[in-house]
Amino acid sequence: MPEAKLQSSTVLRQAVQGKWALITGASAGIGVALAEQLAAAGANVVLTARRLDRLSELAARLQSTYGVEARTIAADLAEPSAPQELFAATEGAGLPIDILINNAGFGYAGEFAKGDVEWQRKMVDLNCTAVVHLTRLFLPKMTERRRGYVMIVASTAAYQPVAYLATYAATKVFDRFLAEALAHEVAEYGVRVSALCPGPTESEFHAVAGTREQMGRGRQSAEEVARRGLEGLVRGKAWVIPYTAGKAMVFMQRLAPRRLVSGAAAKMFRPKAT
Repeated sequence: MPEAKLQSSTVLRQAVQGKWALITGASAGIGVALAEQLAAAGANVVLTARRLDRLSELAARLQSTYGVEARTIAADLAEPSAPQELFAATEGAGLPIDILINNAGFGYAGEFAKGDVEWQRKMVDLNCTAVVHLTRLFLPKMTERRRGYVMIVASTAAYQPVAYLATYAATKVFDRFLAEALAHEVAEYGVRVSALCPGPTESEFHAVAGTREQMGRGRQSAEEVARRGLEGLVRGKAWVIPYTAGKAMVFMQRLAPRRLVSGAAAKMFRPKAT
């Protein structure tokens, strides 16, 4: 049975059709959804993650379903050499990347002092350092061509301190602030940068991070998150919160005392007693 095709919006198709997109963390969750939304809009894709088998399966499906080109590069972006290797395999080989999607990342839920130090350091390397390195490599080419799009996937966790997700939330603050600052810096060159800030989403994040199962209630589909994020990116929005409840939550936090907001988050994410 043939795969069902997604229908992309006119504004997204006009912006990305025929261009090349590099999507990190493209083997699962939001990464897969972003790749499919871009392919449905006519963009060619370079998919990268650690799991080559998943990437190859996705690439074959996107090519057969949407008739676009899809290439795969296995890479672990927590490794310092990986961003330069990705750049060399694309821009360095004459393949212009006009759409950079910084999606790769993971989280950890639990008490900071009890978390594995190497795991948390690797989280910072992937969620922050790799994002800076990749964006710094690809952005100058976009400004030279006076076109391009950069998405940095952050989180609604970036809008307040989150106890028991302390390091993860801090990395997403970094990502969000970086995206919003760069959006101003490169606007004059015709390049658009956006932070996508999803909330609870259908993905592998909860399994990797170890968040409580009840935190998964009311999860938004990865497809909807990707669609709204990409449409916001091409429309020039410096940040996108893809669900109404998240927008309301962020607005209300501006009116509430900081300690009340952080306390509520701590209560929500406190590990259950065993």
